[in-house]
Amino acid sequence: MDEHNSIPLAERLRPKTLDDYIGQEQIVGKDGPIRLSIRAGSLPSIIFWGPPGVGKTTLAQILASELNRPIFILSAISSGVKDVREVIERASRKDLLSTQKPLLFIDEIHRFSKSQQDSLLGAVEKGVVTLLGATTENPSFEVIPALLSRCQVYVLESFGVKELETLLQRALKEDEWLKGLKIKLKEKKALFQLSGGDGRKMLNTLELVAQSAAADKTEITDEFVTRVIKQKMVRYDKTGEQHYDIISAFIKSIRGSDPNASLYWLARMIEGGEDPMFIARRLLILSSEDIGLANPTALVMANTCYQSVHAIGYPECRIILSQTTVYLATSPKSNSTYKAIDEAIAKVRETGDLSVPLHIRNAPTKLMQELGYGKDYKYAHSHQGNFVDQEFLPDELSNVKFYEPAENQREKSVREFLKSKWKGRYGY
Repeated sequence: MDEHNSIPLAERLRPKTLDDYIGQEQIVGKDGPIRLSIRAGSLPSIIFWGPPGVGKTTLAQILASELNRPIFILSAISSGVKDVREVIERASRKDLLSTQKPLLFIDEIHRFSKSQQDSLLGAVEKGVVTLLGATTENPSFEVIPALLSRCQVYVLESFGVKELETLLQRALKEDEWLKGLKIKLKEKKALFQLSGGDGRKMLNTLELVAQSAAADKTEITDEFVTRVIKQKMVRYDKTGEQHYDIISAFIKSIRGSDPNASLYWLARMIEGGEDPMFIARRLLILSSEDIGLANPTALVMANTCYQSVHAIGYPECRIILSQTTVYLATSPKSNSTYKAIDEAIAKVRETGDLSVPLHIRNAPTKLMQELGYGKDYKYAHSHQGNFVDQEFLPDELSNVKFYEPAENQREKSVREFLKSKWKGRYGY
């Protein structure tokens, strides 16, 4: 590659306008919140939450351009409180900048400590800067509440085949270096699979494979892509491209009840220096999502693991992570409550705000009592078996079932309990 093209392909193809931006229609589409903010000329502080390579940094740069505002860019990996304060001080000197409020973009904001995040609060609160943060981690865990409450959180999604195809075709048609190689792309499936929905990763892979194909005078096939990438594969690194592949393998191994594979992927993360709290959080989620009522103690175990890992840290916490991993992998599995809440949420979105039945409304005032609030409510503890058959759903949803007990020992007993109480209602 000549000196002109020493800039990575992903950087060369970075879009400059929203019209060139690929994906994330839910926030940058015609009536998305980002478009509406640009039209209004007013932008709130925002946290962009999503996996790597989906355009968080690019979107921040485009916003600065579209709004004609100065932008300061910091990386949480290399910046400290001093750097933040220096930027805020510069942003305060409006005579040196445009009259527009500056944007402050902080990449990987989840890596900022509490004190570093605290140093941002005043500037955001007083409107000295508009904060744009990018994170691959759930901001509810990683961003302090005081800062999070002052920001809108927008979720960016991994690229699907449509977005990856658009990005690939743009690279082949617009990049001068790629066009000069005159390579023949015969198959694309491996490029898409290896990307894992990460646009930057796909472009990096394409660049690497294109170099090899040009040198060998070879057409690019799925087999060729796989062979080249295997030769170049690097050790797991918590900041590298295998981060999400490894955690995915770890979770799927536990879900699949394979303690040996689970321990292997856990060891890969430990040896790669992965944040143990990241692993513990994933175990906490899995204990409810994949085990749930088949073994409710799993959630207690995972929560204890989370607290213990936080208190102890490496290297001793590897033992706690191992114990919890094996416990969860060898536990019976159920996703019944996970499916139940998603079905309930879907029904709420479909039916809107249905009225609460009068008999189960609260009646703290005389007027409410006269209007029938709480009338005919039957107090369960006043009846045999602490149960009485009555309606708790809105009339429009009477007898709609969300929870379906799974086929495991504990939930079979739950099914029998519900069947004895509801006697045919809800299909139990």
